[in-house]
Amino acid sequence: MSERTTGQTVEQVIRERLAQGLGGWRGGLETGLPTVAFVVTWTLTKDVRSSVIASGAVVALLVALRLAQRSSLRYALSSVLPTAIAAFLALRSGRAEDAFLGGLIWSAVFGALTLLSILVRYPMVGFLLAATDPEAAQDPFGWRKDSAVLAVCTRLTWVLVALYAIRLGIMVPLYLAGNVAALGVAKIVLGWPLYIAAVVAMGWLLMRGRTPIEAP
Repeated sequence: MSERTTGQTVEQVIRERLAQGLGGWRGGLETGLPTVAFVVTWTLTKDVRSSVIASGAVVALLVALRLAQRSSLRYALSSVLPTAIAAFLALRSGRAEDAFLGGLIWSAVFGALTLLSILVRYPMVGFLLAATDPEAAQDPFGWRKDSAVLAVCTRLTWVLVALYAIRLGIMVPLYLAGNVAALGVAKIVLGWPLYIAAVVAMGWLLMRGRTPIEAP
């Protein structure tokens, strides 16, 4: 890892790196609003097609607003593909709960990959850390050379595993029960807010840790 200051701990270095990748409240709002539109429209009309159209209209409005403000489309566009997949699944089956199926599959796959990354000793958080390291282009796995960094990244990655386990543990039973309203609420609460909770948990681990950096 580059640009280390004498006396810094592993936790301090990682905390500074991860802080560079956090988004703001607006990004969370933009990822959640299409779901709100879908659930509200479904509750009022019980019509899948109308709910999909409402969700898609919200995405289009968010993108148009970003373009008008000439600001980053990152979070607005991040909702386009999930919304398109949700629309396809719901319209194909005619069941509103299938709008959430893509997200459940994604969480299951990503959760499994996150767990696998720990088992093979390439913890996912290490790659997030490398993404903010100027020297990662020359040595993308350089963070693994420091066993202390590897250990801390492994502990932080367990937080992500817990995040996906909580999300699936709550939403899968709701999906099987066909509870669309509860699924909508759960998707919003277990989306950005749960991510923030995970970041807080990571921050707590980083604040209380005092792991010395190994000499190169």
